[in-house]
Amino acid sequence: MTDTALTVFASQRFADHVTPPGHPERVGRAEVMQLAAEAFARAGGTIIEPCPATDAQLQAVHGVEYVASIAATSGRAVSLDPDTFTSPQSDEVARLAAGAIVQAAEHTMAGRGRALAMVRPPGHHAEADRAMGFCLFNSVAVAAAHALAQGASKVAIVDYDVHHGNGTQWMFYDDPRVVYVSTHQYPFYPGTGAAADVGREAGEGRTLNVPLAAGATDADYDLAFTRLIVPALRAFAPDVLMVSAGYDAHERDPLAGMRVTTAGYRAMTRHLRAAADEVCGGRMACVTEGGYDLQALGECLEGALDVLGASPVGEAPTFSDSTARLEAVLEEVVAAHRPHWPSGVW
Repeated sequence: MTDTALTVFASQRFADHVTPPGHPERVGRAEVMQLAAEAFARAGGTIIEPCPATDAQLQAVHGVEYVASIAATSGRAVSLDPDTFTSPQSDEVARLAAGAIVQAAEHTMAGRGRALAMVRPPGHHAEADRAMGFCLFNSVAVAAAHALAQGASKVAIVDYDVHHGNGTQWMFYDDPRVVYVSTHQYPFYPGTGAAADVGREAGEGRTLNVPLAAGATDADYDLAFTRLIVPALRAFAPDVLMVSAGYDAHERDPLAGMRVTTAGYRAMTRHLRAAADEVCGGRMACVTEGGYDLQALGECLEGALDVLGASPVGEAPTFSDSTARLEAVLEEVVAAHRPHWPSGVW
C-alpha cells in the first residue's frame, strides 16, 4: 500500500433518481450523501465524480436482456415491482452507482488507498434478471466481477445492511472465488439468508449468512464480527474486501427492527478496516446500500468517513448490551460452515 488515504466517489446526479411520494428510498438520501461528501472535501478529502458502468461490466452479472430492459425505461417513470420504480433518468443514475463502486474497487486494487462510493439507488437485492427491493443494478456484484476480471483471485463481500442481499448471494453462490458474508434481520424481507444457505457446488462454504432476530444490539453485531466474520476473512485472505454498507439496522430506521447505534456502525466499519489492513494490504472498497432515517444516515456516513480515513484506525470499542440474539444462532452458523473451512477458523 503506497497511500493510506480515503477517496470518496460521489455525485449530485444521485438525486436524479426520483421515486414516488412517500417512498423511503427518496431524493433526500442523495442530499445527505452530498452534504457528507462536501464536508469531507472541506476537510481536505478527495472527491471523484464517478463514470457510469459499461454494458459489458453490467452484463458480467446481469442478463443482456435485463440490462436492455432497464435502459428501455429511460425517459419514463415505470413500476418494476410494488417497491421498485424508475424515473426518466434512473437508468443513467443506476449505471453511475455501479460505476462508482467499480472505480472504487479499481482505486483500492491499484494500491491508492481505501474508497467509499456514496450512491443510490442501492443494489444488493437486484438479481441477474430481476429488479427488486429498490434496486436496479447490483452495484457491489458488478464491482466484484470486475475485480475478478482485472486479476483478483479472491474477493470478499461483507454486507451489513439490515436486509439480506439475495441478489449478491445468488450471483456468486457457486463461485469459490467470492466469499459473501451477510448480517441481517431474519426472518425479514426478502426472506433469504438462512444459516444453512452456504453456497453450492464449487462455492459450497463461500456464503456465510448470520441471521439475527429483530432487536439485535451493538453487542450482537460486534460478537458476530469478532467471532465469525473477521476469522472468516483471515482464513479466506481475499485480494480485496468490498462492503455493502447499509445503515438500515440503525435503531432509528423506519423499515426494520434492529437496535444498532451509530457507534455500533462505526465499530463494524472499524473491524472491517482492520481486517483489510491485515489480510489484503488495506484494499477495501465500500458502497452504500440502505439507510432510510436521514439523521441516522448522515451520522453513519460521518462515522464511516472518520473510521476509513483515520490513521491509525484506533482501538476497538466494547459494548455491554445483550448478545442473546447472536448467541442463539452462533452454533448453527458454525456447524453449517465447519465442514467447508480449515480446522480452527472458529
